[in-house]
Amino acid sequence: MRILIVKTSSMGDVVHALPAVSDMLRALPGLQLDWLVEAPFAAIPRLHAGVQRVLPLAWRKWRKTLWATDTRAAMAALRGELRRERYDLVLDLQGLLKSVLWGLQAKGPLLGYGFSSIREPAAALFYRRRATVSRALQAVERNRRLSAAHLGYPMPDSAPDFGIAAPDGGWAAPASSAVLIPCASRPGKLWPEDRWIAVGQRLQAAGLTPVLVWGSYAERERAERIAAGCGGVVPPFLTVAETAAVLGQASQIVGLDTGFSHLAAAFGAPTIGIYCDHEPGLAGITGPGPVASLGGKGQMPSLSEVMAALELQLGASAG
Repeated sequence: MRILIVKTSSMGDVVHALPAVSDMLRALPGLQLDWLVEAPFAAIPRLHAGVQRVLPLAWRKWRKTLWATDTRAAMAALRGELRRERYDLVLDLQGLLKSVLWGLQAKGPLLGYGFSSIREPAAALFYRRRATVSRALQAVERNRRLSAAHLGYPMPDSAPDFGIAAPDGGWAAPASSAVLIPCASRPGKLWPEDRWIAVGQRLQAAGLTPVLVWGSYAERERAERIAAGCGGVVPPFLTVAETAAVLGQASQIVGLDTGFSHLAAAFGAPTIGIYCDHEPGLAGITGPGPVASLGGKGQMPSLSEVMAALELQLGASAG
């Protein structure tokens, strides 16, 4: 059997789909599995040994210049790649019209969520088969349940298996490090810098060097200010794969509600997620190691709350 997974974005959503892949491969030995994903996040499915072919999509870029010659050529090339193989099924784990648009380009029946199970119900009109999965479930479980329903195996009762290992190479982090992820795409997600400095100072006291990752010039300035206050280190710009290597080597992670925090937890690192403008209930930090999701929409967690969770994780690591 050959399957194409359609889960294009965002980074945290891509991470949350990994356990479903592990379930499929365990239930169906010999399964051949490809994955369609936005190009900036292509490094993540490549970390899973069971994914054979990763097809990068640049829809976020292309939709701004749909009629440009280069864009049309790139879209045609991807369409050719999608039609190179015949798939027994194309499984849309995204449930959006944009994922339907590209899922329909592949050779094979497109399957997905039922009308009441997704944010854009119109997407369900295009599925050959639909499965109802409660929207009240956590994102990892929703992916696992949809996959089990369409591939015909019982929903596993085991803990989620993300199936990934941190890559080697790239920037060399300090031997004993903790990663802080204080930057986010929206200002509403940010946590005050003085609190980050306090967290960094506690990590230094525990013998861990804070490493502050960033993705833009403004984020770099923020990271440098925090690092200066806690004796931390700011690496150069890192790709997703290079950042994954740093996360995989870290002894502790404290991050905002971003994709990298979810990726860190998937590696099994003790991880604290700080939520300032979004409820963590359906997309909280999940992983095989100690995890905590603090705060929520309009409920910025206090420094004492984060410190208490940090003490628990540092204590568990020391033990």
